[in-house]
Amino acid sequence: MDSSPLVRPVETTDSASWLSMRCELWPDGTCQEHQSEIAEFLSGKVARPAAVLIAVAPDGEALGFAELSIRPYAEECYSGNVAFLEGWYVVPSARRQGVGVALVKAAEHWARGRGCTEFASDTRLTNSASTSAHLAAGFTDVDQVRCFRKPL
Repeated sequence: MDSSPLVRPVETTDSASWLSMRCELWPDGTCQEHQSEIAEFLSGKVARPAAVLIAVAPDGEALGFAELSIRPYAEECYSGNVAFLEGWYVVPSARRQGVGVALVKAAEHWARGRGCTEFASDTRLTNSASTSAHLAAGFTDVDQVRCFRKPL
């Protein structure tokens, strides 16, 4: 990548790129499910994510995205309205080039504009690449949680 990416709100014309990246980030969901969620977001029918930012190269190539929300609580956050990084992805060819940090900085700006004073995220315990990326972007590791479920 020759210069800094442009980070902006996602647009309808970004749907195919966003879909491709979502399918890579969350392979447990089907691409059809992701397509449906994208359509709902773009039509304004869903509350979460509250915003989606996309990073694009000067030639228009999509390099990554960040899906954001505001939650009433996140681990080790106490302000009441916490900006939350619901999803964060950078295409492999653009990693370690500042794209992820640019997305996080733009997300922080979005969060401050909504009165948030804390920003949180999570990742799987086994995802060391994501842990490293979060630390490089200025996050602090505050907790490790294992979740359980029980059908009723």
